[in-house]
Amino acid sequence: MPDTDAELAAQPAGYWTGVAHEAIITFIRARQAELGFTQPQFWLLRNLSKNDISPDGHGMTIPELQQAMSSYIRPEDDLEAESEVLVERCWLTRDAEGRLWITERGDEARADLKQHAPAIRARIHQGIDDADYVTTLKVLQRMIDNVGAGTRAS
Repeated sequence: MPDTDAELAAQPAGYWTGVAHEAIITFIRARQAELGFTQPQFWLLRNLSKNDISPDGHGMTIPELQQAMSSYIRPEDDLEAESEVLVERCWLTRDAEGRLWITERGDEARADLKQHAPAIRARIHQGIDDADYVTTLKVLQRMIDNVGAGTRAS
């Protein structure tokens, strides 16, 4: 039998946000793996693309990329190993200073990979209307503000 509203109201938000975070990340990464790429590989492409996060299209070193991704990269993510896979696919190149650059093929791959995001999002949001989703985010943002973190995703 599901928990009553009173029982749910007494449960710790930290526990449920952690469970939700892990379940969603696991789901996203499994769908991406089925499609032949990893989340860190997609992030590398996005961070190096002039058509996505890096409007000036500049090359970056692994430490610079780790810094740029510090708010969402996971401890188990090995950007060096992930970048090597992308270099082998000719989606990235590495210059003499160790800077990674996205290739034309890599940017095409980034655009192709990005097309899968709406279907993944739709599966995660299945059965949740936009009003409930917005309310949930507003509640979470308020909790974040209440504890003084004040960090918002963009």
